[in-house]
Formats: sequence, C-alpha cells, structure tokens
Amino acid sequence: MGPEVVKLKTNYETLEQFKRFLENGLEELSMLEDLQGNLIEDNVQSPFYGVYEDGKLVARMSLYPMAIEYDHYFNPPTNYLELWKLEVLAGYKGRGFGSKLVRFAQSFGNPVKTNVRCGAHEFFTKLGFQPVKYDPMRDRGENPYVWIPEGSHIKLI
Repeated sequence: MGPEVVKLKTNYETLEQFKRFLENGLEELSMLEDLQGNLIEDNVQSPFYGVYEDGKLVARMSLYPMAIEYDHYFNPPTNYLELWKLEVLAGYKGRGFGSKLVRFAQSFGNPVKTNVRCGAHEFFTKLGFQPVKYDPMRDRGENPYVWIPEGSHIKLI
C-alpha cells in the first residue's frame, strides 16, 4: 500500500520542508509564498497535501475547492477542485507518489482542473485528464486539463 496522502499543516515545520522543494529548482512550483500567506499553526483549512517516506516530505500539491460561480469549464456549471503545484522531489520520481496525490484529488468525486506544465501531458492523460480547448480570455496563458468523474453527467464547455 505504501505511504498515504496527508493534509499538511500550515506551520513552520511545513515551511522548512517546502524549502527542500525550492532547492529542486522549479521556481514556478514554489509554494513557500502560498504557505507563508496561510501560516497559522495547525490550520484545518490547509490546501496543502503531501506524501512522506521515512519521515521526509517527498511529494506535495495544493488542492483548492472552486465554487460553481467560478466555473468556466463544465456544463452544467459545477463545483470542482483545482490542483496546483504538484511536485515530487528528485530521487523519488517514478515511484507513484505523484499519481497517489492525483488519485487522492480524484477520490473526492468532483471534477478536477489543473494547469499542465510542459512534459507532464502524458502523466495527466494516463490518469484520465483531457486537455481543454484553449480560450485566451479564460485561460490567460495556462494549459488547462480536466478530469471528470466516470459516469458523471458533466461535460466540457
């Protein structure tokens, strides 16, 4: 079964763990500012999730609930989850940690939207995501992919 996905606390310990990801070299994935903006000890509303192996945070993501009034992707409009900044530390890639985080997001049963970075297209399509036709007014430089739960009546716009 392996390590489980856990909700990360927005505290100084997590801040220190996030610094390891910054050293990984992907500046656009840095969640330090996100965490510092939410830094309240043991905040139960943390949008951060991670996977630990041997006590070390090795993979993490942000997962934000998006209200129906902000939906510009689905028909009929619906509440969905937005997955941001999925990252696995070097040396831990290819071991299923990223997939575990995505499947966790999918387990809520809501549609999931993410912005796929270059090189991650195959990873997300293997997990059931599909690209959205780019709309410059809506997507503003993002590369949106969405996952819709199987058997759902929800369609893409």
